Amino acid sequence: MKIIKPIMAGAFIALATAAIAHTGVKDPNVKARMDGMSAIGQAVKTIGTMMKGETAFDGAAVDAALAEIENRAARIPERFEENVITPKSEARPTIWESTDDFNEKALTLETLAATRQGTVSGPDDLRPLMGEIGATCKSCHSEYRD
Repeated sequence: MKIIKPIMAGAFIALATAAIAHTGVKDPNVKARMDGMSAIGQAVKTIGTMMKGETAFDGAAVDAALAEIENRAARIPERFEENVITPKSEARPTIWESTDDFNEKALTLETLAATRQGTVSGPDDLRPLMGEIGATCKSCHSEYRD
């Protein structure tokens, strides 16, 4: 799938800049959102490095990463209850204008991660999984993230 490379590149760039972007964030709501999204990004990176052959396949690590994504995705709606945007925030105001859609996208990611745990039996399963995760993340980021 040609969509995998841009999604992976975007995830790695986001992870690389997250530490810089998070410095100086004082609002606890924004900080919690950023930390949660970074944790999701790190879990995706764990799976992505296996998919690219940079690390050996480890089914338990894939399941742990999916469990982390599930847990963090479940908390996305509560992290965005407060309409707070700071200069370092990447959230768009449309989140609070389309709360139901935003929350549905978070639920989609949570459900995907939950249902895929225990289904990845080898390296050949990683590319389709990353395609699903990437498409789900992109559906939200394209509308709700700067």
